[in-house]
Amino acid sequence: MDYLKIGKATDLSGKERKWYRILEILPGFLSLGTLFILILLSWLKPVWVAYFLIAFDVYWLLLVIFLAIYLLAGFKQLKKYKAMDWRQQCENLKKQAGPVGSLSAQSWVWEDLTQLIILPTYNEDLAILRTALMSLVNDGWPTEKMIVVLAMEERAGQGAYDKARVINEEFASRFGEFLITFHPGDITGEIKGKGANQAYAAQAVKEKIIDPKRLEYNKILVSVFDIDTVVHPGYFFRLANSFLTVLNPYHASYQPIPVYHNNVWQAPFFARVASSSNTFWQMMQQIRPEKLATYSSHSMTWQALVDIGFWGVNMVSEDSRIFWHCFLYYEGDYRVEPLYFPVYMDTTMDQNFWQTAKSLYKQQRRWAWGSENVPYLIFNAQKKWPTWKKRKGAVFRHIFVQVYGFHSWATNALIVGVIGWLPQLLGGDRFNSTVLSGNIPVVTTWLMNLAMIGMILSAAISSIMLPKRPKGYKWYKSILVVVEWVFVPFSIIVFGAIPCLDAQIRLARGKYMGFWVTPKARQ
Repeated sequence: MDYLKIGKATDLSGKERKWYRILEILPGFLSLGTLFILILLSWLKPVWVAYFLIAFDVYWLLLVIFLAIYLLAGFKQLKKYKAMDWRQQCENLKKQAGPVGSLSAQSWVWEDLTQLIILPTYNEDLAILRTALMSLVNDGWPTEKMIVVLAMEERAGQGAYDKARVINEEFASRFGEFLITFHPGDITGEIKGKGANQAYAAQAVKEKIIDPKRLEYNKILVSVFDIDTVVHPGYFFRLANSFLTVLNPYHASYQPIPVYHNNVWQAPFFARVASSSNTFWQMMQQIRPEKLATYSSHSMTWQALVDIGFWGVNMVSEDSRIFWHCFLYYEGDYRVEPLYFPVYMDTTMDQNFWQTAKSLYKQQRRWAWGSENVPYLIFNAQKKWPTWKKRKGAVFRHIFVQVYGFHSWATNALIVGVIGWLPQLLGGDRFNSTVLSGNIPVVTTWLMNLAMIGMILSAAISSIMLPKRPKGYKWYKSILVVVEWVFVPFSIIVFGAIPCLDAQIRLARGKYMGFWVTPKARQ
C-alpha cells in the first residue's frame, strides 16, 4: 500500500495498525504525563516542583526574549518585502542567464510561468467568494496567465450551484482559464473536508485544462488558498521571484504570512488576540525556515503535487500534511521557503460573542489536530529509513520539533498559569512554612513581569499592522485593541493549551476528528 497516504491507524492492519496506534497515543501521553507528574509531585515532593517551576519560569523568560528578537526580525522583513516592487524584481532576472539554482538549464523568465490557484469552499457567502477572486484580478499578475479553480462541495446543496452560476458569470472571462468543480460528498474512504475537495479539483484541472492544453508541469506554480484569503498585490510576482532564484525550487513549498485583517475590527477581542498571536508565530517561524511546515494558504510546484499524487483524502490537517508527504517522498530533500509576504484572512467570527468563542475553540482544536502528523512522520520515516542515504539528521530534527511543539503547546501555559500554584496548595503546612514557599510567588511574579516585554512588543506591532479604523468605530476603539493584549495569559490557556490537550486526548483515544469548517462572518 501507499503508506504516504495513510490518514490514521484504521487505514492499516495487524502489527502495523497496533504500532501506529501507539504513535497516535504518544503526543497525548507525553502532555498528560507531564501534567500528571507535576500535580502528583506538588503533593508528594513540593520542593522538587518548586525548584522546577523556578527553572521553568527562567526558561519561559529566555524563550520570550528569544522569540521577541525573531518577531522583530520577521516584522522588519515583512515591511521590507511588502514595500518592494516584485514585478520589477522579476524583470531584473531577465538580465541573468537563467533561473539561479533551477534544476532546468533552460533560460526562463517570469512570463514562462503559469499560476494555478485552487480555492476550496463549502458554504461561504458570495461576498467572501467575490473578495477572494477580486484580489486575484487586482494582484497585478497577468490574468491570462492564471488558471483559477473554484472547488465547491456538492453536499452544500442547491445554494452552491446558485453561487457557482453567479460567480461564473462575473469572473469566467477575467482569467485565462476558470473552472468550477463540485466535489461529490459520498466517495468511500474520504473525510469530508478540504483535502479531499482539493484533490478532486486538482485531478479535474489536470484532466480538463492542463493535459489537453499540454501545459508543461514544471512551469506551473500552484497556490491553494482558503476561500477567505485576499492576496496582497504583487503576491504572485513575489512567488515567481522566489521560485526563480532559490536553489532546487521543485523541492520546496512557498509560505506567505497569514494576517487576519479582513474583519479584524469587527471580531471580538479574544478572537482578535488569538489571530494576531498566530500571525506573530508564523512571522517568527519565517526567520527559522528549518522549522517551517506549510500552513493554511500556501504555494508549491505542480510537478511536486503530481509526483506525490495530490493530497490525501482521509486526514484533517491537509495544509501541513502535504509538506510532510513531500518531505518523505523526496527522502528529506524538501523544505519550505519563507516569502515574508502577507496574505489577508478572516479572524474567527460567528453570529454572536459566545458563538464566536465556541467557534474559536473548535478552530484551535482543529489546528492542534495537526498532532496527527507526529505518528505519520515517525511511522513513515521508520518505513523508509533503510533506503535513505542522507538527510537522516533532518528527519530527527523535524520529529523532535513536532513532538516538542505540540507538547509545549499543550503544557507550557498550564505549567506557568496553573501548576505554579500547586506546591503551595497541595504541599501542606510543612512546605508552606519554608522560605522557599514564600519566595516562589515573588520570584515567579518578578520573572513573569520581565516576560511581559513579549506581550508589550506584540501589542505594539499589532497596533502598527492594523488597517485603518473603519468609519463607524469610535476613536477609543484604537486604544482598546492595544489594551486587550492583557488577556493573552487567559487566551493561551483557554484557546491554546486546553483545545490542544482536547485534540491530543481524542487522538490517543482513537476518536478521530472530521474536518470542521470555521464560520466566515463579516458585518
